[in-house]
Amino acid sequence: MADKIAVVTGSNKGIGLELVRQLSRAGVFTFLTSRNERKGLEAQAELAKEGIEAGFLHMDVTNLLSIHAAARHIEEQHGKLDILVNNAGILPDEDAESGGLIIPPDIVRSVFETNTLGPLQVCQVMLPLLRKSHAGRIINISSGMGSLTDMDGGYPAYRISKTALNAVTRILATELAGSGITVNSVCPGWVKTDMGGPSAAITTDQSANGILPLLLSEAPGPTGQFLRDGKPVPW
Repeated sequence: MADKIAVVTGSNKGIGLELVRQLSRAGVFTFLTSRNERKGLEAQAELAKEGIEAGFLHMDVTNLLSIHAAARHIEEQHGKLDILVNNAGILPDEDAESGGLIIPPDIVRSVFETNTLGPLQVCQVMLPLLRKSHAGRIINISSGMGSLTDMDGGYPAYRISKTALNAVTRILATELAGSGITVNSVCPGWVKTDMGGPSAAITTDQSANGILPLLLSEAPGPTGQFLRDGKPVPW
């Protein structure tokens, strides 16, 4: 794994930070990214205290200039990218406390910009680097709340954004078929994070353990799938 390069977006805390930690421990040089530079550097320093050497990229997934700057840095330093985890996402209080009949459209737009268009833009910009990998991996962190089969009320902006992110996964997986790059959506489960809350069912460590095999596998593996702990989730 020593020559593998990874990027995990929105990884200054929560599941993203744990994925950076576990990828690094597996021998993958991993870039932690954050739209807040101070918080990102603090997370990088936290990992350093654990003996983990992670890179840091100041990147906002809604800002194309920052995505291109991050890609240039990776190109200059490493020449390729093997693993891309689109983890950055938001769930505003206004959405959590609202419903589809009353949610303000500007909240929906804001969530969609980060949770759906952000990952799409990152994939588009990072694709030339992923093509230089012999086994590129793209994981979009989705949610069971985006499953149409199990769709319920509440959290409308978040649900819509994750359903649309699953569409991005299917489109890119189909268009990249035969390229050696796999693209999958992953539901991380209900996790004890700022978003999931203290009552959530699993820890970030448990969640990351369910995602890591997809990222590290040298086998072709699944593509265009929606998975939780390696098992299919209904679309």
